[in-house]
Amino acid sequence: MKGEGRRDVVPHSALSHFVSAFPLPAAFETRRDGETIGGKGVLPAVSDALHHRCSQEEQAKAMSEAESAIDVVPIRRPVRWHIGVFLFPAFVVYSAIMVLPLIETLRLSFYNTVDGAPAFVGLANYKVLLGDARWAHDFWNALVNNFIFFVIHMCVQNPIGVALAALLSTPRLRFVAFYRTAMFLPTLLSFVIVGFIWKLILSPIWGVAPWLMSLVGMKSFFAPWLGQSGPALVAVSLISNWQYIGIPMMLIYAALLSIPEEVIEAAECDGITGWAQFWKIKLPLILPAIGIISILTFVGNFNAFDLIYTVQGALAGPDMSTDILGTLLYRTFFGFQLQLGDRSMGATIATVMFLIILAGVSFYLFAIQRRMRRYQF
Repeated sequence: MKGEGRRDVVPHSALSHFVSAFPLPAAFETRRDGETIGGKGVLPAVSDALHHRCSQEEQAKAMSEAESAIDVVPIRRPVRWHIGVFLFPAFVVYSAIMVLPLIETLRLSFYNTVDGAPAFVGLANYKVLLGDARWAHDFWNALVNNFIFFVIHMCVQNPIGVALAALLSTPRLRFVAFYRTAMFLPTLLSFVIVGFIWKLILSPIWGVAPWLMSLVGMKSFFAPWLGQSGPALVAVSLISNWQYIGIPMMLIYAALLSIPEEVIEAAECDGITGWAQFWKIKLPLILPAIGIISILTFVGNFNAFDLIYTVQGALAGPDMSTDILGTLLYRTFFGFQLQLGDRSMGATIATVMFLIILAGVSFYLFAIQRRMRRYQF
């Protein structure tokens, strides 16, 4: 330090670096020891020079960005009109087959024939369906039977499908392709063929079921199940389970194969193998697939008609014990034997079926599916 007052001293090497990078104004002259003439320190001078240089660079950068922004011409993306062209035929077909009949069904449910002409009656058809003694008895009987039909599928078809899929996914199992094809084959058969085959099998006169049960000493348990009011619905439900068990089996089988190998290897490293691995590791991971199967079963069962019509006829005997909403809708809308068809009441039953299915699907989507998303990869 030299002189009377305190002066700033900067090493010559650092000062040379800043001066070479940012030239100082002419008013400042430096000595070799880093001091300035005039009593003003070097650091304030360097700071002013840096600020002056940075402001110039920022202005130049802003001007270059403005010029580049003016020169840029926005590129218009081509209109993807071909997407609409390809979707239009499918939209027309779907609307003609699904949307328009649904709208017409909803409209018919609010109309009825009065003095030989259609007239708007509001909710009168629904009051008759739910409140009239004859209509209410048939409707509630069909609804209860339909619910039992669904519960049997959920308790028999889906658990067996999950078990078969777990067996097929065993790594060391041989002839997997043969077993998979054989179990899925009944699903490909027509419901007419399945219905008549099982009517012949379970016939007490010429069926093979009594003979097969006699081979294992169970002939005394055989009964004409399709002809008795009690077990008829259960028998028809089990026939439906036999036909469609391949669908849950294949969906669960695909879900099991999609589980990453790293998860299985980590479980094996922790000592979790066999059925313990299935219950603790695999089953939680396939819950979304089980949920999809459950909602498909629900929709299919409450739309069921064909198999019961083939096995038990339109009257869903014996004594309406196998009557479900589908067969009730058929008899009401089209008529059967001495019963004349009623389009308005048939549309009312179809609308109630639609609302039941819509409520079940909505409950699954908004109450169940959200809780199972955390198990997805």
